[in-house]
Amino acid sequence: MLQRPLSPVEARVLATLMEKARTVPDSYPLSLNSLVSGCNQKSSRDPVTNFTEAEVQDALDSLKTRTLVFATSGSRVVRWEHNFQRGIGVPEQSAVLLGLLMLRGPQTAGELRINSERWYRFADISSVEAFLEELRERSEEKGGPLVVKLDRSGGMREQRWAHLLCGPVDTAAVQADAQENGSPLATRLEALENEVAQLREQLRDLCDQLGMSQPGQAQ
Repeated sequence: MLQRPLSPVEARVLATLMEKARTVPDSYPLSLNSLVSGCNQKSSRDPVTNFTEAEVQDALDSLKTRTLVFATSGSRVVRWEHNFQRGIGVPEQSAVLLGLLMLRGPQTAGELRINSERWYRFADISSVEAFLEELRERSEEKGGPLVVKLDRSGGMREQRWAHLLCGPVDTAAVQADAQENGSPLATRLEALENEVAQLREQLRDLCDQLGMSQPGQAQ
């Protein structure tokens, strides 16, 4: 249960620890240097950040007082682990969804299922939606809702979800940003489609130069 909302730096630090614990377990727990790199990496992050070591260390110190992270001993370099699931009081599946929302910003249930593949394999989108609804309907006795379902943005078929760990969401700003930049999944799909089109064009040119038929065409 959160006594106060997380800061953006705290949320990124916590979610990065959660991600690395699942995706690179051999490198976990993380040193401060590795954690800073993970927070600021260019992929799988929205927004992309440029936090300093001092900012990340301050966030770790604050999270430690709230028992959401702890330092491990027995190494020359201090390493850090998260305690999110127990500290917040949610099941594993819910923790995964909250971690992804903290790292990547608002997402649809479909995007969350795709992005969670390396963290946890949900059976289907309905399973993702069930845990999201549970987080939205969380009782006040347990600390209140941890996610909110946003209104559908123009051009989007599905509604997106956002976490509430940093406090109330400015839905108007989120919707405006979505309309300006488009869905992250849609953006990635468009980029892949453009790349495939370019590769097909290059293959067509190469086949023409060699006097060969393109794959899939009759000889």
